[in-house]
Amino acid sequence: MGRKQSYTESELLDLTKRLVLEHGYDGFHLKLLSQHLPGARSTIYQYYANKEEIVAACMKRVITSIIEKASAIDETSPMQALQELLGIYVEEAKLHQLLGDAHKINTTNSDAARRDIDFVEQAHTTLKVQLTRLFQRAQQEKSLREDIPLLVLVGGFFNLINTPNMINVPTPEWSKLLFQMWMGGAQR
Repeated sequence: MGRKQSYTESELLDLTKRLVLEHGYDGFHLKLLSQHLPGARSTIYQYYANKEEIVAACMKRVITSIIEKASAIDETSPMQALQELLGIYVEEAKLHQLLGDAHKINTTNSDAARRDIDFVEQAHTTLKVQLTRLFQRAQQEKSLREDIPLLVLVGGFFNLINTPNMINVPTPEWSKLLFQMWMGGAQR
């Protein structure tokens, strides 16, 4: 029986995400991608013209999912919303690694890659605005200390995302533990 001759764009982007996270942007190339796909390498070009376009599309896809989840959060209680937002971020913790390579993408030769990277940058700004708004409201409601500058609170919160899960608990439980530690500290 022959190899499957085609794959969906979704399958292509899923695999791209995995390979970029495993090998980094610099170690990722279309030959590597084609080695993990059924069918001919030329099928990739039915979807994307080059490495830059496929990686940019992958980044856009991931951040679009995060934006959708983050915008669905009920912000009535800023602290509850922050905890839910942390859960979303921790769920896609490797996104930061992927997005960290966005500056490496040469968009001068590809309008599609440029549009996708522009979208990723705008989405990142949207998430930052939401996070800042929630922190400001939490401070106004006296749920967070006002003597700690907002940027320090946001920076500390964001760094929680990169905390390694060395005890291998499920992601929802892990994000709750991180939030509790952030809120209460480790001091008795």
